Amino acid sequence: MKSERLRMKSAGLLRLFVLLALFGVTFAACEETEEVSVYDNWQERNEAYIDSVATYVGNRYIVDQEDADAMELGQIYAIEDRGNSTGTTKRYIYCKKLVANPDGETPNYSGWHSTVEAFYYGTLITGDSFDGNFDGYGALDQEIPIPPTKIPTEFDSSTTFSVNGVVNGWTWSLQYMRVGERWILYIPWESGYGSGGSGSVPGYSTLIFDINLIGLE
Repeated sequence: MKSERLRMKSAGLLRLFVLLALFGVTFAACEETEEVSVYDNWQERNEAYIDSVATYVGNRYIVDQEDADAMELGQIYAIEDRGNSTGTTKRYIYCKKLVANPDGETPNYSGWHSTVEAFYYGTLITGDSFDGNFDGYGALDQEIPIPPTKIPTEFDSSTTFSVNGVVNGWTWSLQYMRVGERWILYIPWESGYGSGGSGSVPGYSTLIFDINLIGLE
């Protein structure tokens, strides 16, 4: 029993350390009064977050629709951001499928069926929501149930987007999603709002989106 308590205590301390590192919290001596901003070391922390997500990929890469359809629910996969990759450097978006629908249609980059209808919820690595139309899962939700228990309500309204009119992280992921599917996207800042940010989202922000694709136009 004692060893079990020690194991649980160690696990709890490790989780606390990770959260403190994520939020950029530091402890100072009593006489120090320097204010700590939630955005201190922002680029470094966001890149560390996405690097930690990437460690779970292994050899799970999506290169075609067959790969996307074969995704195991709850596992992390990588999709190449072809809009940002070069001959020497490949950029990836990371994703997790929560709900599968092998019979659903897939969006196109342009033309027919290139406008999607979706419920979505976006957060920063701090868990703060910056956009969305329903209460979904965010950056701090580490154990998301399959099937998800957070779902859009009758009071939520979906939104339409052009596949090629959103951030790269959405553009290259949406083309592998099927109508009726729900994915979590982990988007590095290079495939999101870049170094300049957008609105309330500061530059160098990793974006985490819960996307429920419900229709095509």
